[in-house]
Amino acid sequence: MSAARAHDDELTALQAVVPTPEAEVRTGPLKRDLVAGLEKGLAVIEAFDQERPRLTISEVAGRTGLTRAAARRYLLTLTHLGFVSQDRKMFALTPKVLRLGQSYMHSARLPRIIEPELHKLAYAMKEASSAGVLDGNDVICISATSAGRVVSPTLQPGTRVPAYCTGNGRVLLAAQPQAEVDAFIARQELSALTPHTITHPERLRIEIARARAQGYALIDQELEQGLRSVAVPLKNYKGDTVAAMAISVHATRMSMEQMVEHCLPPLLQAQAHLRMLL
Repeated sequence: MSAARAHDDELTALQAVVPTPEAEVRTGPLKRDLVAGLEKGLAVIEAFDQERPRLTISEVAGRTGLTRAAARRYLLTLTHLGFVSQDRKMFALTPKVLRLGQSYMHSARLPRIIEPELHKLAYAMKEASSAGVLDGNDVICISATSAGRVVSPTLQPGTRVPAYCTGNGRVLLAAQPQAEVDAFIARQELSALTPHTITHPERLRIEIARARAQGYALIDQELEQGLRSVAVPLKNYKGDTVAAMAISVHATRMSMEQMVEHCLPPLLQAQAHLRMLL
C-alpha cells in the first residue's frame, strides 16, 4: 500500500472517531444576578495586551464596546485604584494588576497539586514541562518549569497561547463535546504562525479526533519554529478533564518518534498519579 493511500485510510478512520454534533443545553445565572459594572471593568483591563500596551479612551471604548464616556469613567476609577496609570491621553496597566493573577496562583488548588509533578518530569527528562487550562480560544499556562532549558517564552505561568496549535490545547479540546469543538473551529482565524501550523478546519478537526483517540497530542513546530511538544489531559477521580500537561523540547534535540518513546511514558505516569490527587 502506498504512503498516500495509508495516510488517506488513517484520516478516514480518524474522521469516524468524530461523533455527531449534539445539541447542548446551557444554563447560567439570571441577568439580574450579575454585576454589570464588574464585568465591564474587567473588560477594560483585558483590552490591554502585548500589541496594545497603551490605549486612549477612544481605543478602550472601541475594544470593549463601551461608550467613550463609560470607558473614561472606568479608566479613571482603575487609575484611582492603582491598576491603571495615565500619561496625558494614554493609559496603561500598572504592576498592581499582577495581584489578580497572584491571588489565583497562591490560592488555587490546581497549580499547587500539579507543580511538584511538573518539577519531577522536568528534572528527570531535562526538558521543559508545563500545565494549562482552556480559556475561550486560548490555553493559559498555570504552572511551568524549564529545568534549565529555555525553549520558549510561552512556557511560564500566566502566558496565553492559541489552543488550536498547541499540545495542551488539542487535548483539552478533545475532551469537549463535539458540538463545542465544531463551534470552536468555526470561530477561529486559523493563522499560520509557522509553516507547520495546521490552518485547514477539517484537518484540525481530524487532529483533535486523533488526540481524543490516542489520549495524547503531538505538536511539531506549529506554535513556534523549532518547538515540539507532547501533551496529555489531566483528569480528576471522576474522569473529568480539568487541565493538560506537556513536555516541550527543541526540534534539534528530539524527533517526533523519540518524543513518543521517551517523553510520553513519564507523562502518562504523572497523569495517573495526579488523577488520584485531583
